[in-house]
Amino acid sequence: MPDSRYEAFRLSMGISSEPSPTMEGLDKIPTSYASVSIGCKDEHTLPEKLDAIAAAGFQAIELGMPDLLAFATMHLRPGKQQDENSPDSIQPDDYDSLCAAAKVVKTMCDAKGLKILILQPFSNFEGWAEGSEERKDAWSRAEGWMKIMEAAGTDMLQVGSSDSPEEKIGKDRSRFVKDLQELADMLAKKDFRVAYENWCWSTHAPNWEDVWDICKQVDRPNFGLCLDTFQSAGGEWGDPTTESGMVEDGRSKEQVEKDWKASCEKLSKTVPPEKIFFLQISDAYKPKPGPLPKEDIEGTRPRGFWSHAYRPLPFEGYLPTVDFARAVLKTGFRGWFSYEIFDSGPDGKGKEYDMVPFAKAAMECQKRLLAECAKS
Repeated sequence: MPDSRYEAFRLSMGISSEPSPTMEGLDKIPTSYASVSIGCKDEHTLPEKLDAIAAAGFQAIELGMPDLLAFATMHLRPGKQQDENSPDSIQPDDYDSLCAAAKVVKTMCDAKGLKILILQPFSNFEGWAEGSEERKDAWSRAEGWMKIMEAAGTDMLQVGSSDSPEEKIGKDRSRFVKDLQELADMLAKKDFRVAYENWCWSTHAPNWEDVWDICKQVDRPNFGLCLDTFQSAGGEWGDPTTESGMVEDGRSKEQVEKDWKASCEKLSKTVPPEKIFFLQISDAYKPKPGPLPKEDIEGTRPRGFWSHAYRPLPFEGYLPTVDFARAVLKTGFRGWFSYEIFDSGPDGKGKEYDMVPFAKAAMECQKRLLAECAKS
C-alpha cells in the first residue's frame, strides 16, 4: 500500500480484504459533532456538551442556534433559563448579545482544541415573495447570523432546503436559485460559505439530486452541499408512516432497494468531492409501537417529526446508512463526517444517558462505519 498509516488503520478495523483504491485515505477523515444533538436533559449545558465532545476525540462542533441562545441567556443573565416567550431570555434577533456569547463559545472551543465547523440550522430562507414580511425577515436573519459567524470564528452556514408551505413559496426553482445566489454572494464578502442540505420533508428539495441541481444552477464557488445519511436514506428508502418502514408507493420492496442502490451509485459518479462541504451521520429507528401518522404531527410533517427524535447512531437503527456514506466516499470526498444524533428511543419519548460515554460511542461508531464503507 502507498500509505502505511492506512494499512495500519485497515488492520485495526479488522479489514482483511484489500479495499477498493477509491477507499484509501479514510484514516484522514476529520470528525465533528452537532452540539444540539447531544444531551438528553434541559440542564445539559453547552459547556458540558463541549466537554463530552472533546473528551471523545472529536475535532469540531456544529454550533446549533438553540445551544447558543441557551448559553447566551445563562452567561449574560445568570439564573435565567432560555424561553423565547420570557423577557428574561436572550431573543433570536438580539444579535449583539448572541455575538458576545459566540465569542465566549469560541474561546471555550479553542481551549478544548475544537473548531466551530458551522453555524446551524438556518431554515426557511428561500422562495418568499418579493416585498413580503417573510422575505424581509429571512434577509434580516441572514445578516444577523453572519455577524454571529464572524464572532464565533466559523466560515460556514448550514442552510436547510425550505419546508415552508407550498402556497407561500411555490415550487419555481428559479426563484430558489436566485435567492441562494444572492445569499452566497453576500456571504462571499466575508469569505463565508453556504452548505445547502436536502431535508427529506422539504417542500421543494427533499432529495440529494434536488439540492445538487440547485447547487449547479447557483454556480458559486462558496456554495456547496451538506449531505446527510438520514435525509437521503430516510427520504428515498425509508418512511416512518408505513408498516414496513420503507417507501410504499406502488413499487415492490425489491424495486425500492434497487432504485436506492442506483441513486447511491449515481451520486458517487455525479457530485464532485469539492462540492460536498460536509457529511452528517445518523440512522433512524422504525417508530414503535407502530408507524407515525401520515398527517402533520404537532404542526410538523411526519418525516420532520421523525428527524427530530428518532435518529440514533448508525447500526442502532434500520436505514441503509452505509450505502450512502460509501457513495459519498466514492466521489473522493475525505472531508468532515459530522454526527447529528437525535436519539429519544424507538418510541420517541426520551432516552436517559451520560454525555461522555454517549459521545465516545459515536467515535467508536465512526470507526465501524468507515470499516464497513471500506468493504467492497
